[in-house]
Amino acid sequence: MNDTLIDIRDLSVAFDNGQQRTLAVQEVNLQIGRGETLALVGESGSGKSVTAHSILRLLPYPQASHPSGSITYAGQNLLALGERPLRKIRGNRIAMIFQEPMTSLNPLHNVEKQIGEVLGLHKGLTGKAARARTLELLALVGIPQPEKRLRALPHELSGGQRQRVMIAMALACEPELLIADEPTTALDVTVQLKILELLKSLQARLGMALLLITHDLNLVRRVAQRVCVMQRGRIVEQGDCRSLFSNPQHPYTRELLGAEPSGAPAANPPGPVLLGVRDLKVWFPIRKGLLRRTVDHVKAVDGISFELPRGQTLGIVGESGSGKSTLGLALLRLLASEGSIVLEGKALQGMSPAQVRPLRRQMQVVFQDPFGSLSPRMSVGQIVGEGLRIHGIGSAEEQEQAIIQVLEEVGLDPATRHRYPHEFSGGQRQRIAIARALVLKPELILLDEPTSALDRTVQRQVVELLRSLQIKHNLTYLFISHDLAVVKALSHQLMVVHHGKVVEQGPARQIFEAPQAAYTKQLLEAAFIQP
Repeated sequence: MNDTLIDIRDLSVAFDNGQQRTLAVQEVNLQIGRGETLALVGESGSGKSVTAHSILRLLPYPQASHPSGSITYAGQNLLALGERPLRKIRGNRIAMIFQEPMTSLNPLHNVEKQIGEVLGLHKGLTGKAARARTLELLALVGIPQPEKRLRALPHELSGGQRQRVMIAMALACEPELLIADEPTTALDVTVQLKILELLKSLQARLGMALLLITHDLNLVRRVAQRVCVMQRGRIVEQGDCRSLFSNPQHPYTRELLGAEPSGAPAANPPGPVLLGVRDLKVWFPIRKGLLRRTVDHVKAVDGISFELPRGQTLGIVGESGSGKSTLGLALLRLLASEGSIVLEGKALQGMSPAQVRPLRRQMQVVFQDPFGSLSPRMSVGQIVGEGLRIHGIGSAEEQEQAIIQVLEEVGLDPATRHRYPHEFSGGQRQRIAIARALVLKPELILLDEPTSALDRTVQRQVVELLRSLQIKHNLTYLFISHDLAVVKALSHQLMVVHHGKVVEQGPARQIFEAPQAAYTKQLLEAAFIQP
C-alpha cells in the first residue's frame, strides 16, 4: 500500500509582470504521507506559501504559471485538473487555514452562515442538519457555548476564537490533508499553544495529514515529524525533525536555527530615574440605556506603578487585551488617564496638549507594523526628517545632515533616502521607523511590538541594532511585546500584566529564571522559554 498522499515533483512557479518573469519556486520535490505532519519552513519570500497554494491552485492566475512539475493526489495531477473536478477537492478532501483569520472570514456573514456554506457546497447539508453539524464542529474546536456564537460576526470574536472558526470550516468535510499557513503568527503565546494542541488532537482523531507553513521553529519542533527548509524558492534541506534540529547540514538551516534572539540586554548601568509612574489608571466607560448612562468600566489599566532608570529597558509582557499597548499610549499622553506620570522631574498629568507638545521630542515611539506606520506618499528622507521640521530643529542643510547620519546609524544607505517605503523589505522599513524616532535624540523610546511582523533572522538584526543604539546614546526603552524570546534578549526589568494589573515585576533575569506568579509561568511555558 502506498502511504504517499501528495507527491510534488519538479514544481516551478513563475510570476509574469509585463516583460519581467520571476521564478518564485524552482524545481521543488516533496512528498506528504498519510497522517503525517510536514513542516515547510523559511523566511518571507522563500516560496513556502506559493508552494502550498499551488496544491489547490489558489495562485493569481494567469499572472502565475507552472513552467514545470506535477502535484499528484489520488492518482490525479492537480495542476492539469479541470476546474469542476478541482472544486470537489478544494475544501473537501484538501482544506486550508490561512494566516490572518480576520481577513479570511467574511465580515458581513455570521459564523453559522460561513461554516454552513462549506457544508452546503460539499455535503449538501442545509437547515437543521447544517446547524447541528456546525454546533458539533464549534464544540470540536473548543469554542465555549457554541449556541451563542452562531450569530456572531468575525469582529465580535477574539483572535483565537476566529482562528478556531477557520479550523472548524477547514475540518467541516474531514479532509485528508489540512494546509495550515502560519496559523498562529498573529496570536499570543498562550493562544498559540492551545491552537497547536487542538490541531494535534484533531489530527490524531481524524487521521489527516498536516502541512504546516511557518517561520517559527519552536512550533516546528513541537509538532512536525518531517521538515523541509526553503530558501529563494528551492528546498535546501529536508529530513526528519529530530535529525534536522540536532544536526543541520545546510548553512541556511544552521542560520535559521541560530537566529533565535539570545544573549543579554545592553550592559548600561542604571542611571537616575527617568520615568516614574504611580497608580496609573485608564478606565473606559460602559454606557447603556437611552440616556447612555455609565453603568460600569473596562479597566484597561488599573493602578500600575513603576520606576524606570535612564539607560535601562522595561519589558512589558502579557496577552492581547492585557493592557500593554493602552499603558504605553497613556504614558505618551495619547490617551486620557488618572494617576502620576513624571518624566525627568516634570509631571505630565496636569499639562495641557500645548504644554506637552515640546516634550514630544523626548518621547518617541516605534510601532508594530512598519509598513502601516510609514506614509506611502513620503520619501524616506521626508519621513525621517518630519520631526525635525515640526520641532524647528536646525536649518534645511543641518536637517539633511542629521537624516544622513541617523540612516547610517541604523544600517541603511543614505543614498536610499529619496526612495519610498514600498521599495524596502520589512526589516529595512523597521530600521526607517527607528531612524525616525532616533533623529530627535529622545530620552525615552516606546517600542510597541517592533519585531512581531519580522522573520527570526531579521528580528535578531533589529534586536542587535536596538542594543547597540542603547549603549551608544544611553537610551531608555519601554518594550511592549508578547514575544518572550525577544523580551528576554532586550529587557533589564520585566513587568507582567494581566487584565490591566501587574501580576509580577522585577529584574528580568530573575523572573525568567524563577517566575513566582502562576500566570508568568504559564506564559513562559507556552513560549517554550528555558531559564
